Amino acid sequence: MNDSTLAAPIADGLADADWHPLPARARLLCVLGATLPFVFACAVPGFVLSRMLDTWLIVPALLAVALVLGAWIGGKQYRYTYWKLDADGLAIRRGRLWQRETRVPATRVQHLDLKRGPLQRQRRLATLVVHTAGTRHSAVTVPHLDEGDAERLRDRLGRQIDHDDDA
Repeated sequence: MNDSTLAAPIADGLADADWHPLPARARLLCVLGATLPFVFACAVPGFVLSRMLDTWLIVPALLAVALVLGAWIGGKQYRYTYWKLDADGLAIRRGRLWQRETRVPATRVQHLDLKRGPLQRQRRLATLVVHTAGTRHSAVTVPHLDEGDAERLRDRLGRQIDHDDDA
């Protein structure tokens, strides 16, 4: 794992030293990912209301609220997303008020994918998709990991798959 990821402190004592935060360069993508749905959800009603009330101020006001709310939520998602890989498998922890921890035992991993969109490639980030045995919720996605960390996670979990197949 890279030194910047391992040396980063865990906020508010939510995790121990084994948990790793997302890299700092992932913050913008987390904010964009949370903001864009709010902007699109406010744009159409804003235009309809502005036509009905015959005032143009509604659209910028709703878009400003959507931008602020989306940026705040995206920043929180970035700040409270952690991952760790141990002998048992991969774990992802998200959230502060409503914490959600997902654990993928290494024995349940079927195959692994790395996805890199254009913005992720520009920031040297990747999304790790871990496909697991089962039908419901059979894939766990960890977006905006450091590219090197994502490759190492994929390789280590992949070696575990190969080892289990040999047994």
